[in-house]
Amino acid sequence: MSPEFRATSAKPYKGRTVDFEEGEYVFREGDLGTEMFIIHEGQVEIVQELKGRSRTLATLEKGDFFGEMSILEELPRNASARAATHTKLIQINGATFDGMLRRNPEIGVRIMRKLSRRVRETDELLNRVLEDRPDLPAEGQAEEPQKDEAVGPCRLEHLESGVKFLLSTDRSCTLGRRDPVTGISPDVDLTSVDEDRSSSRRHAKIYREGETYFVVEDIGATNGTYVNSKRIQAGVPAEIRSGDAVRFGLVELTFFAE
Repeated sequence: MSPEFRATSAKPYKGRTVDFEEGEYVFREGDLGTEMFIIHEGQVEIVQELKGRSRTLATLEKGDFFGEMSILEELPRNASARAATHTKLIQINGATFDGMLRRNPEIGVRIMRKLSRRVRETDELLNRVLEDRPDLPAEGQAEEPQKDEAVGPCRLEHLESGVKFLLSTDRSCTLGRRDPVTGISPDVDLTSVDEDRSSSRRHAKIYREGETYFVVEDIGATNGTYVNSKRIQAGVPAEIRSGDAVRFGLVELTFFAE
């Protein structure tokens, strides 16, 4: 399980482990439910029926969670969940949900981000309706928020694979992995070079003050952040120079400033 959610499978939660074969539904849209699920193994597709057609909203993987809205709202499921592979899930009911949040506040933060994104998309959709904009998305389709491309002379490079991540020089850049639960992506998405999923969804950020660059680890990030093999303290900026090795979890990159 990914580091953010290792604690959720611990015995104090007494979460029940359930297995699903590929193509089997965990639950269907409209079902009543009182449980949420955390993926321990495999992948799960979140799908929704629209005008008789099935549309995949997200594909979740090990460490991701879903179904939490039924615990919060006690309303029918607004989408279906289907196993994309053989899947092992940890089932969390309402009785253990409060304890889970106390043990791992990051789960509550991710739920809030997910709700915030939904509210923002709804506001954007309503604004387009009021303005009668011709580029209004089709029914049931939410536009992905646009994000400025990171540009500038400085970069992080994964020497093993040759992948380069450009960094902005006029604003801070967040680093981590895309969160399919909330749909939020960091400025630098390490997913492609983080096969072990060792970096957190929001792991750190890099920013510049004058001609000096700093990296700071987000509070709550797991597996640590290292500059030249020395672990830095969460929330405390550490200066980085061109040629320094910067590691996020198990992902080691080299920082270059030209």
